[in-house]
Amino acid sequence: MTGPVSPAWIAVDWGTSNLRAFAMAADGRVLAEASSDEGMGKLSREGFEPALLRLIGAWLDDRPPVVACGMVGSRQGWCEAPYRAVPCTPLDHAALVKAPTADPRLTVWIAPGLKQAQPADVMRGEETQIAGALRLMPVYDGVICLPGTHSKWVHVSAGEVVSFQTFMTGELFALLSGASVLRHGMQTEGWDDAAFDGAVSDAISRPERIAARLFTIRAEGLIAALAPDAARARLSGLLIGTELAAARPYWLGQRVTLVGAERISAAYARALAAQGVEAKRLSATDCTLAGLSLLAPEKVSDR
Repeated sequence: MTGPVSPAWIAVDWGTSNLRAFAMAADGRVLAEASSDEGMGKLSREGFEPALLRLIGAWLDDRPPVVACGMVGSRQGWCEAPYRAVPCTPLDHAALVKAPTADPRLTVWIAPGLKQAQPADVMRGEETQIAGALRLMPVYDGVICLPGTHSKWVHVSAGEVVSFQTFMTGELFALLSGASVLRHGMQTEGWDDAAFDGAVSDAISRPERIAARLFTIRAEGLIAALAPDAARARLSGLLIGTELAAARPYWLGQRVTLVGAERISAAYARALAAQGVEAKRLSATDCTLAGLSLLAPEKVSDR
């Protein structure tokens, strides 16, 4: 549990694997932050309130409201916050869902995700980052890419999400590098820029050969002493390049902004730069907090 602090409200980003909380001042400053590994995937419905109290209990003397986004609002989460259909604004105060709580100090509001009927797609948590990005970039029309476990390519215009597409690139990387035959050749956290660049170029030019190109990583490790750093970078490049080939209508000739963690955003920026696209980069945390701040407590406390 964190030490005493008196926030005006508390911002919570609750994903599948992790829980992050930020004690917020009325002027938007972060007074304190805390995190745990008690993500949605580890909790039963009855476990969400205790997990949050373990993290922020010391902040609740003045009963500040909590505004949360992410998988906490999924069907398997604390309380389902139904998806809103695009095209729409990323966030809507009227759509917030109040979670059931037992502790009288605790009031929790959950932001819903977004859905798209055709082709079928959904997001949770990214809508808050998109709203934050639009707050940080007023009057932005273009494309926002949110790389990660499930990368999102999002067309935004006039303050609304028009359409989006999800790619399981990050999850595929985790599975292939950790559970497939390729794992034997990449027991490293190292990197090789040249191997990444070549793999991106190869995948964009011939995405239909992805399955065959993946096995060459294993084969070259066995017969040509492919270095683990190069193997890992090549796997990443092949997967990101295949994603870029499929997402071409989103980034070709468009204004592109990347919202994500530093390392993965840098890889996407490098791959896009090779295609002549200079993407702007924003921090995922900065965008999350900017988005949740749009749902500040004065907007929700009297509902």
